Amino acid sequence: MKLLVTGATGKLGRKIVEALLKTVPTNQLAVSVRNPEKAADLQARGVEVRQGDFDKPETLDHAFRGIDRLLMISADGDNETRIRQHGDAVAAAERAGVKFIAYTSIANAKESTNFLSPTHKATEEMILNTGIAYSFLRNNWYLENEASSIQAVLAGAPWVTSAENGKVGWALQQDYAEAAATVLAGGHENTIYELSGKLLTQDELASALSAVLGKDVPVERVTDTAYGDIMKAAGVPDFLIPMLVNIQKDIREGTLEIESNDFEKLLGRPATPVREGLSQIVESIS
Repeated sequence: MKLLVTGATGKLGRKIVEALLKTVPTNQLAVSVRNPEKAADLQARGVEVRQGDFDKPETLDHAFRGIDRLLMISADGDNETRIRQHGDAVAAAERAGVKFIAYTSIANAKESTNFLSPTHKATEEMILNTGIAYSFLRNNWYLENEASSIQAVLAGAPWVTSAENGKVGWALQQDYAEAAATVLAGGHENTIYELSGKLLTQDELASALSAVLGKDVPVERVTDTAYGDIMKAAGVPDFLIPMLVNIQKDIREGTLEIESNDFEKLLGRPATPVREGLSQIVESIS
């Protein structure tokens, strides 16, 4: 049985590969990456490295050849670009005779109004239409996504948000990675996992950070417009600001408020407690 992970040189992809290497024989594992040179260390450890570029569909036929179980990590970019890229990848997997596709999706993808959801809803539908066995890993939100806000707090700023009392199921990338590795390693055909940590508001997250830092972390509630202005003043590139504002809006509207114990089903434990996760992030950026 041959397993393949796409996007294996990205932050999540790397963690998934490392998790797989603890449970799967090296000669059963392959990775598909845009730039094979960036995966030279994996190749040196016996992982088969294949060149595969979602923007060059012809490379995916070779990348997926002989693969039994594929983990497709969602690409970066706008929804239109990602839907095209994912469609090409799914088509290539079908041509290659892949027997199972796991895909990193988003919370409640089928019904979600989150601004990122069109990509994931379309990709799930494309995979279903192939008739290939699947598992949709509906990831909630990476705790690491808050690293810039944590850095700002460390520099003396308040926790700024326009998300009001919207709740998020934050979890560490490591938890999502281990869950994905478990699914790819075998079984789990035709499943959907809503992967979410304990649901928390921005105030509750700031309170947890306060406990980690041993100091008060004030929360500054602002409008979406003010939030964008603050991000701009903090040096965030203009092209990223609408995305960050949309994230706050979507949290406020409850699109990530999906309660689930699916981490326990896959890992045999809940997601890492948020305080522990925050401690790891603080340590990594301090």
